[in-house]
Amino acid sequence: MPDLTAVKELADRVLGEVKKVVYGLDEQLRIVFASFLAEGHILLEGVPGVAKTTLAKAFANSLALSFKRIQFTPDLLPSDVIGTMIFDQKTGEFRLRKGPIFANIVLADEINRASPRTQSALLEAMQERQVTIEGNTLKLPEPFVVIATQNPIEFEGTFPLPEAQLDRFLVKIVIPRPSPDVLKLVLRNYGVIREWPVKPVATGEDVKRAQRLIWDVRVSDDILDYIVRLVEETHRNRNVRLGGSPRAAIAMQQLARALAAMEGRDYVVPDDVKLAAKYVLPHRIILKPEAEVEGVTPEKVVEEVLKSVPVPVP
Repeated sequence: MPDLTAVKELADRVLGEVKKVVYGLDEQLRIVFASFLAEGHILLEGVPGVAKTTLAKAFANSLALSFKRIQFTPDLLPSDVIGTMIFDQKTGEFRLRKGPIFANIVLADEINRASPRTQSALLEAMQERQVTIEGNTLKLPEPFVVIATQNPIEFEGTFPLPEAQLDRFLVKIVIPRPSPDVLKLVLRNYGVIREWPVKPVATGEDVKRAQRLIWDVRVSDDILDYIVRLVEETHRNRNVRLGGSPRAAIAMQQLARALAAMEGRDYVVPDDVKLAAKYVLPHRIILKPEAEVEGVTPEKVVEEVLKSVPVPVP
C-alpha cells in the first residue's frame, strides 16, 4: 500500500503558506494545488480586485520553482510569449531568444485581453509541454503549469477563449467577491499582506515526487463508471449543445486522485469525484442558445447532472 503521508504534508505546508496572504478561499486553494499535483493547468476567473493574481503569485512563491508573469494585452504577439529568432550583429547569425513561457510556473495574467492569435500560442505549450520556434521544437521545464487569470467575458476589451484552449485547462475556478467578514480580515491584515510573508516550503523534487505518487491512488471500477456516467449525462442534458469530452473524464479522474492524496488516502471516494466535477466540467459545456436566454448556466447543468446520476455505494 503506498504511503501518501508525504503528499498530505506537502499540501498542508504549501496551503498554510498561501493562506498567509489569501483569505476565505479554502476550497479554491485546495483545487489549485490538487490541479498542480495532477499536472493540469488552471484558469482563474473573477472581476478585478478579488486576488486572482495574488493567489497565483502566492503559490509560485511557496514553491522553489522558476516563475514568469506575462501581462496579456491586445497588442501582445505570439513571439512575446514563446520567443523568437533574433539577428546577432556581432556574430552575423540568428540566435534564439526564449520567451517567458520557459518557466515552471507561468502566470498568464488577464489572458482574455489578448487576441485569439496570441492566445493560440499557448496551445502547444499547454498540451505537449513544448513550443516550436522557427521550426525548432524545444521542451519546456518540468514541472510546467500555466495559471491564467481572466475577467468575465462581459467586460469591455475581452476576447472569449476558444473551446480548444478552454479544454486544455484542467479546471476553471471562479473567484467570488469576499464576504464582509473576509473583507474585514483583509483590511485588518493588509500590512502583513504588503510585507509578503510567503516563503518557499517545497522544492521542485518535492513537487515531482508528489506528482508521481498521485498515480498510486486507486480508482475502483465503480468510481470509473461514476465518472463515465457523469460525463455522458452532460451530453443528455436538455440544455446542452456539447457536453464533456474524453479529456474531461481524464481530468476528473486525475483531480479526484490528487484530492484523495491530499487527504492521505490511497483510494478515490465519490465525494472526490463530486468536488472535481464542479471545477472540471463547467468550462467544457456549451449550452444551447435558448438555454442561455433562459438564464441557464453550465454550473447549474453540472448541479443537475450530479443530482441525476446515482452515487456508487462503497
